[in-house]
Amino acid sequence: MIHFNYETDFKLASEDLISSWINQVIVSENKKEGEINFVFCDDVYLHKINLEHLGHDTLTDIISFDYCMGNEIHGDIFISVERVADNAKDYNVTFEEELQRVLIHGILHYCGYKDKSQKDELLMRNKEDEKIALFHVKQ
Repeated sequence: MIHFNYETDFKLASEDLISSWINQVIVSENKKEGEINFVFCDDVYLHKINLEHLGHDTLTDIISFDYCMGNEIHGDIFISVERVADNAKDYNVTFEEELQRVLIHGILHYCGYKDKSQKDELLMRNKEDEKIALFHVKQ
């Protein structure tokens, strides 16, 4: 089950559409949907998590905690709406496009994709593009 939680004023336009898309992505990777929590927050909230849990004193757009069991996807994904907005401007894309990329980035990590090496990062970007293409309905 996919849950959306909000620690900021931001709200998704259509939780049902996003949930269906995420489930489609999970199935396309031969995985099963378990308990997945998305938490939308601001930079301060996510920076605190980054410091406390990862020891990183930096801003980030996403932090995911993986609780997957076998082929079943479980986890908590924290997303800074402020970072997504800033990144959208930096990459010259819409907020919605950048949000889709970040949402699916966390799920792809749970599916086993990494992004630490240049080769892994390229594969991750290709997978993000592939999975974003599955989302046909504009929000």
